Amino acid sequence: MIKPDAVENGHIGAILDKIAGAGFKIVAMKYTQLSKREAQEFYVVHKERPFFGELVGFMTRGPIVSAVLEKENAVEDFRALIGATNPADAAEGTIRKLFATDIAENAIHGSDSDENAKIEGAFHFSGREIY
Repeated sequence: MIKPDAVENGHIGAILDKIAGAGFKIVAMKYTQLSKREAQEFYVVHKERPFFGELVGFMTRGPIVSAVLEKENAVEDFRALIGATNPADAAEGTIRKLFATDIAENAIHGSDSDENAKIEGAFHFSGREIY
């Protein structure tokens, strides 16, 4: 998911180019905006964290680009491509190092496991929207 900060800053194309250049196949993609309820549902794992309200506000302030990607070792490779959550700690050339502004507005979300990738893909797309 390309987050609102990266969308606002005009980085959609550059981020998609990095994703494609890393060998990922996009099998579903949409430009949309999360409602407050949807953001709360998507980030429910963080519900008890002090930053939850701020996270929901950030994720609903503007459009996002959600996508489902395929590649051998997709989760591990994508996590390496996006870089550390805090862009200050991210490796050179990673998406967050290049396009994120700080730990809260870090440009992109990537699933942390194959199981969560399936759950998150189903959150954004119906089965008939994934090719």
